[in-house]
Amino acid sequence: MRGALFGPVQSPAVRRGAVAVLASAALLLTAACSGGGGGGASGQPAGSPTASEGSAPPASPSPSAELPPARGSAKVVSTLTEKLKSPWGLAALPGGDLLVSSRDEGTVHRIDGESGKQTLLGSVPGVSSSGEGGLLGLAVSSTFGADQLVYAYFTTASDNRIVRMSYDEKRPAGQQLGAPDTVLRGIPKGSIHNGGRIAFGPDKMLYAGTGETGDTGLAQDKESLAGKILRMTPDGEPVHGNPEADSVVYSYGHRNVQGLAWDEDKRLWAAEFGQNTWDELNLIEPGGNYGWPEVEGEEGRAGFLDPVAQWKTSEASPSGIAYAEGSIWMAGLRGERLWRIPLSGDGAKEPYAAPRAFLEEKHGRLRTVVGTGSDRLWLVTSNTDGRGTPKPGDDRVLQVEVE
Repeated sequence: MRGALFGPVQSPAVRRGAVAVLASAALLLTAACSGGGGGGASGQPAGSPTASEGSAPPASPSPSAELPPARGSAKVVSTLTEKLKSPWGLAALPGGDLLVSSRDEGTVHRIDGESGKQTLLGSVPGVSSSGEGGLLGLAVSSTFGADQLVYAYFTTASDNRIVRMSYDEKRPAGQQLGAPDTVLRGIPKGSIHNGGRIAFGPDKMLYAGTGETGDTGLAQDKESLAGKILRMTPDGEPVHGNPEADSVVYSYGHRNVQGLAWDEDKRLWAAEFGQNTWDELNLIEPGGNYGWPEVEGEEGRAGFLDPVAQWKTSEASPSGIAYAEGSIWMAGLRGERLWRIPLSGDGAKEPYAAPRAFLEEKHGRLRTVVGTGSDRLWLVTSNTDGRGTPKPGDDRVLQVEVE
């Protein structure tokens, strides 16, 4: 168990105790003299293949990488927009505007990145919004400037699927989305645990986090798309370098993945819901088995990969994550807080300092967090989803300054 210095959060680094903390502090003082950016943006770790090569060995991390502050900070500096209904997915457009999905209404709005003005793009046909299903994650094509494609993950009457739609802002409001083109179908659906986060990685491939729908055995079944992280081409095909050449399954043994993000070393991180004991932040390796339902949290059992950090479910229930200023930032639903997990930037798996919570119980449930490429985050509240307690103006997109 973590001592009083660290609070209730546990990670594999804890057992090294005060020695590791002092060593990290010494490293921080040494690195402060350098001008490097945490981890070397050109580094290519194992598990993050390039688009052209499929798989590449990890590069040596920069020895002069500057560590983020041990404690850090996060403060809301503005409310970009409000009165959103059951917001779920958030994606940034080139130029700074945002796209946001409504889980229950099946709509997509554009939000002006400066004024917060909302413009309805359109509705996604075929969305079935029941239980935890509906219109979930959004992603903008990595070649959006050329193809103007928006990707969406949603629940239908028969499955979860990923589609892409052309976006034409010259058309009238409400009619700016083209007909959905199915990229991947057949992801199992349920009243719970539908996953839903999608994102394009540094390799320009499309990644998706799925849930096991409450049927726990699906997480260990490599033939099922449930309880997995998937990696595919923008057309929905398996990628060279995947664990199995004919499969989009990238990792398995997940309960309900709702957060995906890459750090400066291009390593993939994922957050997922635990059941009764531990929520998890995992560093994803291709072909890795993350244990569910055999393991929940850190157990050190052979054949399973332990989480990098874990939280009591009352303190997290994690959804979206983002990378900014040398740390992973994790939005908590039930926990109603924003967690900061500072990374070493030297290829190490463990956080170099204790995860720390911000904004506790100030804005209600927190669903999605998106980085801006600087010291700012966009943070989406989730109080109108049937499980929160809405306040006047909910739900909101908040701008958060972080360190």
